[in-house]
Amino acid sequence: MKVTKDKTENSQVFLTIEMEPVEVEDSLEEAYHRLVKKTNVPGFRKGKAPRVMLERQIGKEGLLEDALNTLIPKAYENAVKEQEIEAFARPSIEIAQTDPLVFKATVPLPPRVELGDYRSIQMTPEPVELSEDSVSSVIEELRHQQATWEPVECAVGSNDIVILDVESTVDDKPFINQNGAQYRVLENQPLPVPGFAEQLLGMRRDEEKEFRLQIPLDYSKSELAGKETLFRVKVSEVKQESLPELNDEFAKGITPNFETLDALREQVSTDLRLRAEEKTKLDLEERVIDAVVDLAEIEFPPFLVDMEINRLLEQQLRYWQGGGRGLEEYLASVNKTRGELQEELRPLATKRVIRSLVLGKVSDEEKIEVSGPEIDAEIEDMIKGAAEDKKDEFKASLNAPQFRESIGTLLVRRKTVQRLIEIAKGSNIGVETSQKEEGK
Repeated sequence: MKVTKDKTENSQVFLTIEMEPVEVEDSLEEAYHRLVKKTNVPGFRKGKAPRVMLERQIGKEGLLEDALNTLIPKAYENAVKEQEIEAFARPSIEIAQTDPLVFKATVPLPPRVELGDYRSIQMTPEPVELSEDSVSSVIEELRHQQATWEPVECAVGSNDIVILDVESTVDDKPFINQNGAQYRVLENQPLPVPGFAEQLLGMRRDEEKEFRLQIPLDYSKSELAGKETLFRVKVSEVKQESLPELNDEFAKGITPNFETLDALREQVSTDLRLRAEEKTKLDLEERVIDAVVDLAEIEFPPFLVDMEINRLLEQQLRYWQGGGRGLEEYLASVNKTRGELQEELRPLATKRVIRSLVLGKVSDEEKIEVSGPEIDAEIEDMIKGAAEDKKDEFKASLNAPQFRESIGTLLVRRKTVQRLIEIAKGSNIGVETSQKEEGK
């Protein structure tokens, strides 16, 4: 066997491995002895057919394939040992030629992460500011949720609801036809086609109207895209929104817990502040992680990104297939091929891989670990929302080794990010002291 190290780049070693003819012949002979014992060759008992007869039965290609399935992995392992390569994962193998046998192996190397001076990073969360306008905006949304719709004799205006009969055709063929349809008149509404809502403005009860509109070029049914449709509509009823008054009764209508409007406003203010503080916390985490990543030097094999792309794609497909739909339907819905969707996910996948590697290195540097009781507590927290009759089953599944390991990894990441936040805020005295003591 002759091994040539062609190059090393992108955390990968590229090898060319040429086998001696005698090595291939020995492997073919071993394959013959394996296959002859389980192949029916007419005129011979199992295990007794000569090699030439076996080759006639299964073909020389079949015998060679079996031989290479054993020979190539062994040859690869020997080549890696010979070249003193620390392989990080399975190689990519490509057979260049069979006579003589030459194959190429792309060997992924372990990722390399060199952290910068992440302890010098200093950041603080943005101050939380909450205006009365924000509170009033939420209260106004609640008013709209509690609104009623009352019939009126006025002309149709923006935001009204109309009850109407619709007839339409495209190329003299039926398009949208419905009696008693309820339609919210919102300007720039794209449904059923752009401009439809605007045509209803100013109409009155029992009024009829005929108009033409063009179907968009990106319409879901391509055979109709860009064509003109003729609409005939008749309005049978116009309804306007009637908002409740802002008073204590309105507050009680939201929930009996609120005796007054002031109590409702106070709760809305508290909820908005909590959400704003959570957003500020998450924004700080993002900024700190980005800063740590920017300081680091990272090299890793490309297959890690490909794995992450497939994981992201599988997540999207699982969500989509929850409704019983398949991959082809999903791709049609987003108007992309699988390859296009994978490339679209590449930047996100690359970012996730880099962050994972950097945070993993930080957790090693900071000696962050999780204990069994911490995992137990996380599992208890995870099952809180489960139905009572399902909690034991859910808990048992989460306690399976693979899930406990995943939960442990999640907790390590969480604690690592929290440690970085403490450092960025200047709360790293305890760790620095302990490290000095360890170095004594």
